[in-house]
Amino acid sequence: MALRFSANLSWLFPELPALPARLEAAAAAGFGAVEAAWPAGCPAQELRAAAERARVQIALLNTPPGDPEAGELGLAAVPGRQAAFRQGLEAAVHYARAVGCRRIHVMAGRVPLGTDRAAVAGEMETTFIENLKYTADLLSQEDMIGLLEPINSRITDPRYYLNTPHQAAAILEKVGRPNLKLQLDLFHCQIMDGNLSRNLETYFPLIGHIQIAQVPGRHEPDSPGELNFPYIFELLESLGYTGYVGCEYAPKGDTLEGLGWLRSYWESRGLQHGGTSKAAK
Repeated sequence: MALRFSANLSWLFPELPALPARLEAAAAAGFGAVEAAWPAGCPAQELRAAAERARVQIALLNTPPGDPEAGELGLAAVPGRQAAFRQGLEAAVHYARAVGCRRIHVMAGRVPLGTDRAAVAGEMETTFIENLKYTADLLSQEDMIGLLEPINSRITDPRYYLNTPHQAAAILEKVGRPNLKLQLDLFHCQIMDGNLSRNLETYFPLIGHIQIAQVPGRHEPDSPGELNFPYIFELLESLGYTGYVGCEYAPKGDTLEGLGWLRSYWESRGLQHGGTSKAAK
């Protein structure tokens, strides 16, 4: 079965300033789904109206980052910020419900400034697990899925708390809730651990969302780099992956011109523009 791709509007179509315009551009390019980080400044009704006009699914949103001026990037694992995390989670659930989105990336956050990672690891894990149990209970009332994404600490964010799939899997096991899953960004996974084939096979039962970008430049999948995406796509198909593959990369130039890799994928699977069967036309 062919893979389904989601355009990350926080990265793609940067030439367009507003999320609704980016969504419409993604739909015109053939995407059937979109995702975004925290949609600051975009009222839910505007985004939902654009999605309904374009017949596009909103596949993923994040919890709010917290206070960016204080260097925060998520709050779920940050000790002392539990009340702010829960307030932000409720806002994310309200927004997701309003736009018809069923997946929320629960951002762990950064090791606080001036503290040693090893010294605070235990307290941060305890905080994270407590907040994730609260999250799972809240999301279960909404038929939503919470996602944990490891972000690499070698290049992208040296202070991010959750940085490997192994760490995320261990925390998911301790929380033990079926509506919490792993969000595996292959860019981050390759940088921290490599071994992508085995990691995809090992953690496949936990995976609720996948994201892609070439390594190390974080550009289009067919740009020069370490990852063989045709092979990865075939592996995901063979594993029976039916979720979305989020395109979270920085276009090297014009977003639409850079989508040749996606058009080639559709063509190689005998699909028309948008990933639908030619026989259905």
